[in-house]
Amino acid sequence: MPPRHRLPAQSLPDIDVAIIGAGSAGLSAALVLGRCLRKVVVLDGGAPRNTPSPAVQGFFTRDGTQPADLLRLGREQLAAYATVEIREARVVSLTPLGPFFELTLEGTTGRTSTLTARKVLLATGVEDELPPIDGMRDLWGRGVLHCPYCHGWEVRDQPLAVYGRAKMVTGLALLVSRWSKDVVACIDGPGFLTENARRRLRQQKIQVREEPVVRLEGTTEGELRYIVFASGEKLARTAVFIHAHQHQRSTLAEQMGCRLTSKGAIWVDKKQQTTVRGLYAAGDITPGTQQAILAAAEGSATAISINETLTREECPK
Repeated sequence: MPPRHRLPAQSLPDIDVAIIGAGSAGLSAALVLGRCLRKVVVLDGGAPRNTPSPAVQGFFTRDGTQPADLLRLGREQLAAYATVEIREARVVSLTPLGPFFELTLEGTTGRTSTLTARKVLLATGVEDELPPIDGMRDLWGRGVLHCPYCHGWEVRDQPLAVYGRAKMVTGLALLVSRWSKDVVACIDGPGFLTENARRRLRQQKIQVREEPVVRLEGTTEGELRYIVFASGEKLARTAVFIHAHQHQRSTLAEQMGCRLTSKGAIWVDKKQQTTVRGLYAAGDITPGTQQAILAAAEGSATAISINETLTREECPK
């Protein structure tokens, strides 16, 4: 092994970097840091957001790969790096400890332990808050979709719908019309479309339905068949796109006092560092477009930032 930089004599933490989250962002960061000979522990706290989806789409060289298979491949490739460890554990608390961090972990048996790290990367992901409509959760990931860039090609040229608040529907419906000429915009709850919004939708021949939706009907495999209105009328659709609200899956950033955006994302600087020094964030939990390949890219970029920061600390001027 090539020589390593040495920190000034002091009480050293257990590892260089703790990565909380083992999705695309976390595993990608671990790969880069492993190649930098950094001692890393990846803490896997559970299934990722895209588990219900049949495939990860638009991921270079992995288009159409099942989400579980993508993560399995990532874990297998990390096995070559002896300084990287993956643990099945949930982070109960995160505490600043001088220049380092102390993590309290809860393992699969419920037993707790502690781990100290020089830097911490949050890659914990988000959870989608689906509208409280019968069938919405059952069809999520197959008949109910959130990203036309991820799923639009699979439902191209089929009868589609967009569901949501009036303010959000217009842009999403116009975007989805790229993949189909048969798109219906279903308006959720009180509110109204502006005349300009109606004009733009009419230009693209997008029908507007403002009756309340009471349920979605589909197959046991998760495919959508009908959108059912309060009147009992059924609208045959292959898929419905929604712009779901989200919240942070983990409360660690909030507990640490990290700045959040108005939409609840974790604010980060150009180096992906939060407002807490030494604490970084990557993936869907940060602002911007959400896609597996973008989360992986952000994880890689964050790992480079962390390694360069660690190097500067090891090689003071």
